[in-house]
Amino acid sequence: MSLISFSNWAAGEGANPLIPHTAELIVGFIAFSLLFLVLRSKVVPMFEKAFAERTEAIQGGMEKAERAQIEAERALAQYTTQLNEARGEAQKIREDARVQGAAIIEDLRTKAAEEAARITAAATAAIEAERQQAVTSLRNEVGSLATELAGKIVGEALDDQVRQSRIVDRFIADLEKSK
Repeated sequence: MSLISFSNWAAGEGANPLIPHTAELIVGFIAFSLLFLVLRSKVVPMFEKAFAERTEAIQGGMEKAERAQIEAERALAQYTTQLNEARGEAQKIREDARVQGAAIIEDLRTKAAEEAARITAAATAAIEAERQQAVTSLRNEVGSLATELAGKIVGEALDDQVRQSRIVDRFIADLEKSK
């Protein structure tokens, strides 16, 4: 467009300014069609591919999260089961230990009572042996003192050992009867 025609057009001579020229419409339509075809053949598939990948990633993430949730629930159930089994086993072990402890205590009491009885019996036997020894020793001493005293009273010596023994035994027997 020349400067004159533009001024004519601006002055109001010519075509309506709101309606574009036919050539501009055709060029605009061709440019729009080319742009549309290029966008449709190159850009839209890339967007669709990106959307599909994004959708798959989201779907995969959701499925993965669901699987992880299910696996976590399964692991929790297994852990709970194992924990309950462990608690039951611990209770059983405690009960067994309590029973064994009671048995050990009873066994030790029995052994202690047997040992005490044995020690008491040994002490009683030792005491009885010492008593017998003391009685024998006393009998011999008392017998010799009595024989000596009787000999001094009677005025004759009582040196016969068998006779002395009989006299002492009879005297002690008489003393024991009188008690």
